[in-house]
Amino acid sequence: MADVPQDYEDEDEGLVAKGRAGDNAEPLSISEISQMLKRTVEDRFGFVRLRGELSGVKRAASGHLYCALKDDKAVIDGVMWRGSAERLPFRPEDGLEVVASGKLTTYPGRSKYQIVIDRMELAGEGALLALLEKTRARLAAEGLFDERRKRPLPFLPRTIGVVTSPTGAVIRDILHRLADRFPSRVIVWPVLVQGQGAAEQVAAAVRGFSAMSEGHPDRPDLVIVARGGGSIEDLWSFNEEVVVRAIAECSIPTISAVGHETDTTLADYAADRRAPTPTAAAEMAVPVRAELAATLKDFGARKERAILRPVQLGRERLEARVQRLPRPEALLQPQAQRLDDLVGRLGNGLRERANRARERLQSDRARLNAPLLRARIERAQDRLSAVARLMTSLDPDNVLQRGYVRVVGSCGTVTDKAVAAKEALLTLKFRDGDLAVTPSASASPPVRRKPAPQGTPPKQDDLFG
Repeated sequence: MADVPQDYEDEDEGLVAKGRAGDNAEPLSISEISQMLKRTVEDRFGFVRLRGELSGVKRAASGHLYCALKDDKAVIDGVMWRGSAERLPFRPEDGLEVVASGKLTTYPGRSKYQIVIDRMELAGEGALLALLEKTRARLAAEGLFDERRKRPLPFLPRTIGVVTSPTGAVIRDILHRLADRFPSRVIVWPVLVQGQGAAEQVAAAVRGFSAMSEGHPDRPDLVIVARGGGSIEDLWSFNEEVVVRAIAECSIPTISAVGHETDTTLADYAADRRAPTPTAAAEMAVPVRAELAATLKDFGARKERAILRPVQLGRERLEARVQRLPRPEALLQPQAQRLDDLVGRLGNGLRERANRARERLQSDRARLNAPLLRARIERAQDRLSAVARLMTSLDPDNVLQRGYVRVVGSCGTVTDKAVAAKEALLTLKFRDGDLAVTPSASASPPVRRKPAPQGTPPKQDDLFG
């Protein structure tokens, strides 16, 4: 029988946890023990360097990098935060052996420990990778990989220059894809794409296309540098500085189609566009002719619809507005009704006003008295007499009694000789009657005339004769 502490033998087992004599340690929560473990691990392994093979590399949408480091016997999870991951000089991939520097910590959510990587380097970096990275950094510092210097590709190149091996499957794939999409003129510059002298031949071909004058019949509008897939050693010719500089200095827009989609060379950085495969490069180079024809046809149909659409819309609007127009009788009915209402209100208003006036007259009648009325009448008569005297004094015919004559023309009293000379007929108003005369512009002295015989009717005199 196993030995049991005396303290526990005396206690009866139960369903509810109880404190025991001499036991002053409270039970820890899961979070508390997880934090204690986290502090212990981080204090003990605040800085470590681990060497292993990358596995399960995944970059989250947040920019953080998650992976696992493994060897033949163990695996440890790793995480690299966004700031550190953006500073990586290479692209982490599964199968790469690296040296990761950082600190160990725990992840309480899964009860696992992991390494927070601050720095990651290639383990056992060879001369090939060291030279590649050194060349890339130096050329990038010169601005050869700057996105701002890259040019757009021509929409529909008439001639396409292809730098590749004439015997491989790459050129056949490119020609086949071009024939399917948009048959174009293709000029192939045959070169070696692997081995001794391949880089020099590729660079010479690119420079040869670029050196052609603008009016040269064989000058291409677009250059494709292509090669099939392979290992980094097989693709090394397209990492050579001579090839990169030739592509960057080419006066013709270029597409780099070296290797498969996962393969990346320095030529891809220098070219104006990178294609994942040679076939994709042909697809980038030209559009689909059938799609262009369909687009043109669609544009024609849209143009026709655009021309007819305003007419159709105008007709529809006119019909809609005609339908919404009310009938003439419907427009007049409210006005007729309002007229009838106003007529009725007018009669009632007149009668009501007359009744109110009659009531006021009856109420004021008692307040009226004869002396007041006579005083008002006398004042009115005085004002009337004063106005009559003023009119009499201002009457132009009153002065006729004193020997004056008033000359009247077609526009009233004439006071100017020039105005009187223009009148065809003037009337002289005397004290005892009017005399019609004709004005004359002659300045001859007046001639005394004999009196007319008794009983002869008077003749019209000349005012100025």
